[in-house]
Amino acid sequence: MSYPQQGQGQQQHYQGGQAPVPAQQHAPVVATGYNMKRRNPLGAWLGLPIITLGIYGLVWFYKVHAELFAYDRRTGDAATNALLSLIFGFITLGIWPLIMYVKLAGRISQAQRAAGLQPTCSGGIGFLLGLIGFGVLYYQIQLNKVVDRYGDIQPGQPVSLAA
Repeated sequence: MSYPQQGQGQQQHYQGGQAPVPAQQHAPVVATGYNMKRRNPLGAWLGLPIITLGIYGLVWFYKVHAELFAYDRRTGDAATNALLSLIFGFITLGIWPLIMYVKLAGRISQAQRAAGLQPTCSGGIGFLLGLIGFGVLYYQIQLNKVVDRYGDIQPGQPVSLAA
């Protein structure tokens, strides 16, 4: 799924002035973004990486970062940096990929706040679960909380963000 690109300094206008807002949203709307894709946590964690011999792990890491940026541009674009950290992580003896992995928890927490949810994603838990192979499962479950907040709004469609 490709997300519409918005150049710097440009404003995206929606019919009616605002993107759709779920009825249960209580926080004030301060921005708009694009809804992310809901993925099956077991498929992202185990199924697709086995089928693709591990390549899907790289794809997942890149796509998650790109979708988080499309969802909330206030987080900054880290998709390319995240992918490069995995590919060339051996240069730093694997330290930089671990840092990017922990930083992902912060981006997910920010997305949870922007969705009007209480942030539940922890970098420490993600790091520990990642060491034993369950990090993608944990992070995808946390990401799905944000997607589920918007109900039936399709991926790539505009959504309202809270402060």
